[in-house]
Amino acid sequence: MPDTAPAVKEKEPIVSQPVQVKGEERQIRRFSNLERVLHAVMIVSFISLAVTGMILKFSYTGWASILARVLGGFEAMGYIHRVAAVMMFGIFFSHLYDLLNRKRKEAGSLKALLFGPDTMLPTRRDLREFIASLKWFLNLGPRPAYGRWTYWEKFDYFAVFWGIAVIGSTGLMLWFPEFFTQFVPGWFLNVATIIHSDEALLAVGFIFTVHFFNTHLRPEKFPMDIVIFTGRVSLEEFKEDRPKEYEKLKKSGELESLMAEPYPPIVLRTIRAFAWTALGLGFTIIVMIMYAMIFAYR
Repeated sequence: MPDTAPAVKEKEPIVSQPVQVKGEERQIRRFSNLERVLHAVMIVSFISLAVTGMILKFSYTGWASILARVLGGFEAMGYIHRVAAVMMFGIFFSHLYDLLNRKRKEAGSLKALLFGPDTMLPTRRDLREFIASLKWFLNLGPRPAYGRWTYWEKFDYFAVFWGIAVIGSTGLMLWFPEFFTQFVPGWFLNVATIIHSDEALLAVGFIFTVHFFNTHLRPEKFPMDIVIFTGRVSLEEFKEDRPKEYEKLKKSGELESLMAEPYPPIVLRTIRAFAWTALGLGFTIIVMIMYAMIFAYR
């Protein structure tokens, strides 16, 4: 008897198509809008201070005379320098105000803010990560699993506090000598001049070499890291750079709340133009300082 059962049509294999997951294009927000604005204003302020300060410090060089004429003369340098200094003080105290108001609410108390797991204060963990980093540099161990902040970021952060305390205070003494000589002897202004000048030179050299390298010129970030300008970083880069923070946010369920869409290309091009201008000016200042120190120092 012939088989009259209907033939079962064999199912065709399902070919999986590549799926575009929008979530993979999204990024992690690492910095608030206020932090980004304060950093951008700080760049303008610091470069203005560096340019005018180095022109005044090396006024006997040819490049200083040329730049002074372009910018309105040596007297104008003083006005620009003071305006930039006021900007720097404003940035510093705005950051402290934001830190005590916003971060204290997030941490729950000032003690938790200062000594919690995401503290900016140096800890034993930073020492361990520093030693592990040295081993990693020498190919003697794996790359440390960094958390929210690295030891070099904390160093850079507190360098601003040092600069405000030392360079800022001596600068105010030179700006208002009549007021301060009511409390300190006149000869102290000469000391303040030396401290202000040399510490400023140290700050400029550090920011435009060490800080630039740590931030932009490291192999994994070269030629530029724009996270402080956009406030955002790709999820893959975040997982690789900050594995401890990634795991912490994933465990606590906060990761999704920090996700954001990337900026349009036009915004990124504008940010990069600003950042490259700042980098170029910084490196140019370093070259001019080296020329003055080697060939024309007095």
